[in-house]
Amino acid sequence: MRLHFLPSQATTVTETAPTGPRKSGYRMTRAAPPGSPPGTLVAHPEAVAPKIDVIRYGPDQLDEPTAGPADELRAGIGALPVTWINVSGHGDLDLLRSIGKAFGLHRLSLADVVNIHQRPKAEIYEGYLFIVTRMPRGGNGTETEQITMVLGENFVLTFQERAGDCFEPVRKRLRRKRGRIRDAGADYLAYALLDAVIDGFYPVLEECGERLATLEDEIIAAPSRGAITDVHHLKHDLLMLRRAIWPQREMINSLLRDEGELISETTRIYLRDCYDHAVQLMDVVETYREIASALVDVYLSSISARLNEVMKVLTIIATIFIPLSFIASVYGMNFDPKASPWNMPELGWRYGYPFALFLMVAVAGGLLYYFRRRGWLGNSRARARRRRNRRTPMARP
Repeated sequence: MRLHFLPSQATTVTETAPTGPRKSGYRMTRAAPPGSPPGTLVAHPEAVAPKIDVIRYGPDQLDEPTAGPADELRAGIGALPVTWINVSGHGDLDLLRSIGKAFGLHRLSLADVVNIHQRPKAEIYEGYLFIVTRMPRGGNGTETEQITMVLGENFVLTFQERAGDCFEPVRKRLRRKRGRIRDAGADYLAYALLDAVIDGFYPVLEECGERLATLEDEIIAAPSRGAITDVHHLKHDLLMLRRAIWPQREMINSLLRDEGELISETTRIYLRDCYDHAVQLMDVVETYREIASALVDVYLSSISARLNEVMKVLTIIATIFIPLSFIASVYGMNFDPKASPWNMPELGWRYGYPFALFLMVAVAGGLLYYFRRRGWLGNSRARARRRRNRRTPMARP
């Protein structure tokens, strides 16, 4: 993915959240009305009030001060080697404008912050690196939430739609001084946050894998309409995951190719590992999509096989009744035995009627025996296996 110096405010495609019956549709949405000036800020109708958390740290010290106005946040940069400011919620546009002004953010960057349907990307601006990524939303299946990062020389700004994220392991590492995160710079913190976002997709894919295994067993054992509906829902979820993970891989690759000074060579080595995780996730998603498509084929094949079994049984029944109908039709002809000795003399026989019934039963039984010997009735595989076992000589001790 290329690094863009000036992003354009464009229409984005977003997935519709399923309400009631699941629907796999898309709609075109715009953050601002058509014809609005570039950089127009329009908050989402469901945006919540912002909550700001600040963590400042160095090798030997960590501080979590109470967030103040935007000017105080900017003035606090440099008190310790690295400052992490996390803003949860986009409901207060005035606060976001003041933060953007204090940190020198471009108006297009702020517009991308509040436009929560951005594609993951990385863009270079004067004095900072702007990163958009998507984080799986806990407890909501495959829905994702936009995370925006601003990487400066000694600070990281993160904007998210609401409180609650996958960054808690990073916070614990900072507070407990685990690993090298406290000794590294702001670029390593940005990497740690991106790595936490990528790793957050693993539990989601594990759940999809469990659903896939359950549906596979159900479709093979007893295919039903409910199972095939669940398969289509799973395919929709995997498509949404692909739409979220594929651009992440391109975004991380663009960070690896970036020759700017904000990301050190040491951090690029760790970004390679993050890129490998994104590639692995894409491989798993593609594999699951192929398996889900194969399950649809298995379902259709199973339904066709069941239909063939039903048709075979009906054909056998009709075949059995053909000679029975012939016998009954022959004896149903009203020839007068008194007119000629050749006109069905057995009609006057004492055992004529039992003989006709016995003939019908014998013909039906003979046909059933023939069909079974041919393997058209019953478990033909089990019989073939038994015949092979009888033909195979036993090994002598």
